[in-house]
Amino acid sequence: MPSSPTAQPSIAPPATAADAKNAPPTPLAAAAPPVVTGVSPGSGPTGTPVVISGSGFTGATQVRFGTALSTFNVVSDTQINATVPANSGTVRITVTTPNGTSTQAVNFTYTAAPAPTLSGLNPTSGPAGGGNSVVLTGTGFTGATQVLFGATAATSFTVNSATQITATAPPGTGSVQVTVTTPNGTSNGLTYTYVAAPTITSLSPASGPQAGGNTVTITGTNLATATSVHFGAVAAGFTVISPTQVTAVAPPGTGTVSVNVTTPGGTSNNLTYTYAAIPTVTAVSPAQGPTSGGNSVVITGTGFTGATQVLFGATAATSFTVNSATQITAAAPPGAPGAAAVNVVAPGGASSSGVFYFYVSPPALTSLNPASGPTGGANTVVINGFNLTLTSAVHVGAASVTFTVLNDNQVGFPAPAGSGTVNVNVTTPGGTSNNLVYTYVPAPVITTLNPTLGPEIGGTSVTVTGTNLATTSSVHFNATSAAYTVLSDTQLVAVSPPGTGTATVNVTATGGTSNNLTFTYVPPPG
Repeated sequence: MPSSPTAQPSIAPPATAADAKNAPPTPLAAAAPPVVTGVSPGSGPTGTPVVISGSGFTGATQVRFGTALSTFNVVSDTQINATVPANSGTVRITVTTPNGTSTQAVNFTYTAAPAPTLSGLNPTSGPAGGGNSVVLTGTGFTGATQVLFGATAATSFTVNSATQITATAPPGTGSVQVTVTTPNGTSNGLTYTYVAAPTITSLSPASGPQAGGNTVTITGTNLATATSVHFGAVAAGFTVISPTQVTAVAPPGTGTVSVNVTTPGGTSNNLTYTYAAIPTVTAVSPAQGPTSGGNSVVITGTGFTGATQVLFGATAATSFTVNSATQITAAAPPGAPGAAAVNVVAPGGASSSGVFYFYVSPPALTSLNPASGPTGGANTVVINGFNLTLTSAVHVGAASVTFTVLNDNQVGFPAPAGSGTVNVNVTTPGGTSNNLVYTYVPAPVITTLNPTLGPEIGGTSVTVTGTNLATTSSVHFNATSAAYTVLSDTQLVAVSPPGTGTATVNVTATGGTSNNLTFTYVPPPG
């Protein structure tokens, strides 16, 4: 029987590129779900930030603490930062991605949240009327439900963060405790003080120079905690002296402005401060005066209101009166002979004018020539002395007489009628001189001649009898002067000059010329 053919193994032909292209795809392995290996911290209250460690976190879509969803941020494939959502007890943390949800037993334990703590207030005081903002700093402010100032709730408040609240203080008095309440409790208290509003009652001075820089004393109440001083809208530097006094340095300015003081208690009432222009001096009257001072000087100019000083050179006036913004009457102080610039110091500053007052040395009299004269006056008298150039008046007794200044050492005047003795003096801008005595002498009177006749050749001694003859200055026979000798106030002897006929005889003395008596010239015999 023929043997059957032996079966041959089947040999696959070698694979070609076309075979590879048409082959079915090899199935991919399924991606693993995320794995949670740890959480830090592992316990805390709601809101605690935690770091979740593991793998496969890329593309995470949910993070749960138990059944509660958390807000989170995928930092990397191995780390997620999450915020603990509200829940309680111990719960498993799971992470879900498109590849599934983690199954590891990594737990987080909820603990009770601490009560808020208060560590600071800014400011720590404010006005009794409230309304100011107070910034509270501390911890645990999230979800705050109330801010109290003592027993009074803040007018309003805003939770800026877990560590900061901005509250509007309600009205109040004295010192109170500020507290914050959240669902987790009430904080400790910090002291907030209600401060009475400041008041100001006076400014000294109430005006000053436009350049500023002067010190102004502000008086009032509740000023101890001053935080600012304003002149108009401009802040001024200041120093607190006491609860009732502050000194401020006035800033530059013009016109009138309101001054006020601000403290934690609020802003005070306003007082008016005036910026004054620098004074000017345009004239002085009189422009001269004695070195001894004391005379009144009228000063004309501008900006004199509130003047505090009038200066003659470097010397302050003895006294002064501000008549108006443009006029001052001052008592000149003593000064040396010569010119002194006159200036006024006022709230606006010190003037710097070129107006001068001249100090004049006082006049001094040494003699009168003559020192006596007739009661009828009209004779010329020369006054001798010093510093007479600026003579403004000559007095003989109580009478003011006309005069002529001859030079700095001499003044002449016609004597007025008078009697007895009188004082003569001179007035200049330098003052009134010393007195010299001027004597009024009665006119001479002659009663007899003895003899009453004599030869034409003259030479006869004639005794003249009368009164007021002591100051005889001449004896006349008609127009001819005769030699004479005064024997007394009632008698003199004259020698007749040559002549003819009859002659009238008279005597001239300090008091004038006497009456006439007749003397007869006798011709020679034959």
